[in-house]
Amino acid sequence: MGYTVKEFKEVWDYEVRATEKIFSALTDLSLSKRITEENWSLGEIAWHITTAIPEMMNRTGLSLEVSGQYKTISGKSSEILNTYRKVSAELIGQIEKKWTDATLEEEDDMYGEKWKKERTLHVLIVHQIHHRGQMTVLMRQAGLKVPGVYGPSKDEWVNYGMEEPPV
Repeated sequence: MGYTVKEFKEVWDYEVRATEKIFSALTDLSLSKRITEENWSLGEIAWHITTAIPEMMNRTGLSLEVSGQYKTISGKSSEILNTYRKVSAELIGQIEKKWTDATLEEEDDMYGEKWKKERTLHVLIVHQIHHRGQMTVLMRQAGLKVPGVYGPSKDEWVNYGMEEPPV
């Protein structure tokens, strides 16, 4: 942790692009893919990532909006992606206007605990990473190609002129 506003923006920009790669690989049909009826579908996880941004960050005094309710997702993967892009950009815009490095030390009530804003930003990022990992498993089960995020995915080794590692 220990972000400055500038450092958060740099990390957030990378993570947003990574999430956009995952969301861009989704199809409308794949949104309903789930392991069991008790687990979220691929679309519900994508929508959760999207709606968690305003849900979490509005607790810090920001005012972000997202259309739809928590588990009311669009049947269109492109709409989820576009909403994610909008709310992600809105987050950065509000942080740039309202926060300074000193603001990151301020505490907010977060789920019954006091968190510094810099901790909330860190949790927002790792929350997104955690759910992207879940999505990649469902994407494989749905027959989708998984894009690489922190390096090439199994599907991308050939693009680098390499053989995929043996299983």
